[in-house]
Amino acid sequence: METNTIQQDSTMRAEPQNEHQWLMKLVGDWTYEVEVTMGADRPPEKAVGTESVRSLGGLWILAEGQGDMPGCGAATTIITLGYNSETKRYTGTFVGSMMTHLWVYDGELDATQKVLILDSEGPAMSGEGKMAKYRDAIEFVSEDCWTMTSYILDDNGKWQGFMTAYYQRR
Repeated sequence: METNTIQQDSTMRAEPQNEHQWLMKLVGDWTYEVEVTMGADRPPEKAVGTESVRSLGGLWILAEGQGDMPGCGAATTIITLGYNSETKRYTGTFVGSMMTHLWVYDGELDATQKVLILDSEGPAMSGEGKMAKYRDAIEFVSEDCWTMTSYILDDNGKWQGFMTAYYQRR
């Protein structure tokens, strides 16, 4: 009887690149304050929470957030982010206990290498069953402080900011 053996190809083992190291700056325990504006005629809503970010093999980050979500109450969120060395793109996902949509990220660092731009598609805020294009921008203010600003692409092709979260290392 012949047995098949699987030979491990050394190319299967990915080594962290500079792009992965950029993501590792997110690793740690954070507090956040988020401000959401859901329309020009409505005042901004604020909420607070915590987020714990860990590394998965130096190639991925896994972030779990706990806190209040404006308009939704208490929520848990999970973000995965990594860098695909083959496609030269950042990739990841976002899920939250307050929604059923799985957000899939595709992105890149901006020209300054200081802002990670992540594009996604999800349910339009109009609630009409349509989909819309979204963008999250993660920017480090310092080693212990970063922001994430969320945008939606409007009907005129312009990115409109609607949420900013301010993170501070605990």
